[in-house]
Amino acid sequence: MLLCAAALLLTAACASGPAQSTDGPTDGPDVLRVLAGSEIKDLEPLLRRAGSEAGVKVALTYTGTLDGADQVASGRADGKADATWFSSNRYLSLLDGAQAKLSTQTKIMVSPVVLGLKPAKAAALGWNGKPVTWADIAKAAGDGRFSFGMTNPASSNSGFSALVGVAAALSDADGALGAEQVASVTPRLKEFFSAQRLTAGSSGWLADAYARDPSVDGMVNYESVLLGAREPLTLVYPGDGVVSADYPLTLLASAPEEKKVLYGKLAAWLRTPAVQKEIMTGTHRRPITGGVPLDARFGAAQLIELPFPNRRSTADELIATYLNQVRVPAQATFVLDTSGSMKGGRIDALRQALVALTGADTSASGAFTRFSERESVTMIPFSGAPREPVPFTVPERNPETVLAAIRSFAEGLSANGGTAIYDSLRTAYDRPVESGHYGSIVLMTDGENTDGSDYADFESHYRALPEEKRRVPTFVVLFGDSDVEEMRQVAELTGGAVFDARETSLTSAFKEIRGYQ
Repeated sequence: MLLCAAALLLTAACASGPAQSTDGPTDGPDVLRVLAGSEIKDLEPLLRRAGSEAGVKVALTYTGTLDGADQVASGRADGKADATWFSSNRYLSLLDGAQAKLSTQTKIMVSPVVLGLKPAKAAALGWNGKPVTWADIAKAAGDGRFSFGMTNPASSNSGFSALVGVAAALSDADGALGAEQVASVTPRLKEFFSAQRLTAGSSGWLADAYARDPSVDGMVNYESVLLGAREPLTLVYPGDGVVSADYPLTLLASAPEEKKVLYGKLAAWLRTPAVQKEIMTGTHRRPITGGVPLDARFGAAQLIELPFPNRRSTADELIATYLNQVRVPAQATFVLDTSGSMKGGRIDALRQALVALTGADTSASGAFTRFSERESVTMIPFSGAPREPVPFTVPERNPETVLAAIRSFAEGLSANGGTAIYDSLRTAYDRPVESGHYGSIVLMTDGENTDGSDYADFESHYRALPEEKRRVPTFVVLFGDSDVEEMRQVAELTGGAVFDARETSLTSAFKEIRGYQ
């Protein structure tokens, strides 16, 4: 699904799922190291030319929006990256210490977050060319008249922008959202998000998931993603406003002098009329500079920018409200290898990764990867055979009791025996799918299957399952000596993705997966 662009020093993670961070991108006197959001991936072909046309080779390292913001604000990006390139710096600018870490910011392109619907559904709703507000959309969503997918606001800027935009519009606030507006608008947000049927950790993966699921009517996503969808969509531009991404290429204050020169060259090249036009035609984003006529496909609707929270506490409260009260709750099943090869450091890493999801990770990104209120969590450890599933349900009130129980379960894991991957995965798929929940399975294994049924047996069993069970994706975590090809097959078969923890850590892989649950 993703390309590994090693040529011309443009580096990215090789995974069949979302882009993951790469350690130690290639450096050199003509290389600009950029910490980027996965949304930038579609610019890779263009950026390969920057070496010859601008004298700058670009080394990209991908990360999630909130995790990247935390890396910058905490100083962990200093010395490892010279610049950042996220779809927005709005959340980053709210973090303590972030402003001191940033230098020059250059906006490169624009893409508003709007609603895209199948043409027949848009026509049935009467939204073809008719003025529509977010209140209209929320009312139709609450009445069950359409369904949609959206990325997770805790991991993806498109989802965060959509959440801010919907909340700002529905709250009727005169200015930036405050804590009191978040509380008052929560019932209307529940109405809106009752129609959400797909979630994802990145806008690109959401588009792929939407294309695989004909039962979903549309997406809330970047205009650029909607215009590039496999099947045509009718774009709905709410008249009361949107939140747009402006993709600021941002120099870090810690960048050495020679890298500042490279940054200036790259930023200037990206804003030349020829490159701006190529960005518009190739990626469906609007040019940021004048002198480049706007393509007709963007329509004539005037974009009104909705106010963004000006306090981190408000932004965090909005995300927490979405996760714990508003969104459709998750049903997450973890199929965990505890075979003999996991003894020692590997089982310790697994314990640590699970404990981090109970609230032990207090970083900006970790706070929102914790198991959410109302979430159903089931653990299925396995060795030579699957063990009895251990279910937990995180309550809306006093969730710490259940989180502590999950923590205790994780700390008690031990390693011994063989590896029955497919019998254990089958056990997960044979469990009931809870009504009104997002179902997902996480499969973590450090080796090859040695016991029980094989991949062919599992594939046959999976294809015979009822449709509601086949819609549950499996997110595979590569670790240790995993059979990479077979694990990719599992992810592809089930509509999931592969996360590679062999060069990073189980904790970072599990945190990233949380964006897809």
